[in-house]
Amino acid sequence: MSVALSQLNTLDREEFTRIAGPVFEHSPWIAGAAWSKKPFASIGDLHSAMCKIVRDADDEKQLALIRAHPDLVGRAALAGTLTRESASEQAGAGLNQLSPGEIALFQKQNEAYRAKFDFPFVICARMNKKEAILEGFEKRLPCTSDQEVQNALEEIFKIAEFRLRDLISG
Repeated sequence: MSVALSQLNTLDREEFTRIAGPVFEHSPWIAGAAWSKKPFASIGDLHSAMCKIVRDADDEKQLALIRAHPDLVGRAALAGTLTRESASEQAGAGLNQLSPGEIALFQKQNEAYRAKFDFPFVICARMNKKEAILEGFEKRLPCTSDQEVQNALEEIFKIAEFRLRDLISG
C-alpha cells in the first residue's frame, strides 16, 4: 500500500495511525503521537517527528520499542510469523537462505546478545548482508547497556525511514 503524503496529512488520528503505525515495529503509539504534529512537508519531516517522539519517550517505552523487534533468524522468522515488513527485510539481507550451521550461529549470537542486554539485536537489515550482521554482533556485544539502547534506536530509525519511503508515494 502506498499513500501520498498530502493524503496522509488529511487523515484522522485513527486512520493515520493504522496506515503509519507499522513503520515502527508493533508500536503504533509513535504514529498516534506524530498525528498531532501534522501537516508534514516531507517524508523527512515526518520521520524526524517520529524519531523525536521516540527520543523523548521514557526508558520503558524505548525498551518496549526495541523489544518489539524480532530476533534475526529467530523463532518468528523460522516459523514464518514475522510482520510482512520484517520478513521482506530479513529476506533482502539473505537471512532466509542460510545453511543449518549459519542458522545455529545466528541463534547463538541472539542468545548471547539477549542474555547481556535483555532485548533483541536490532540492525537495519536493508543496509547489511548476513556477514555484516554477524560482524555487528561481534562489534556491539562489548558495548554497555546504555550504548546498546542508543545503537538499537539508531538502527530502528534507519528501518523506519526505509519503511516510510516504501509507504509514502511522491
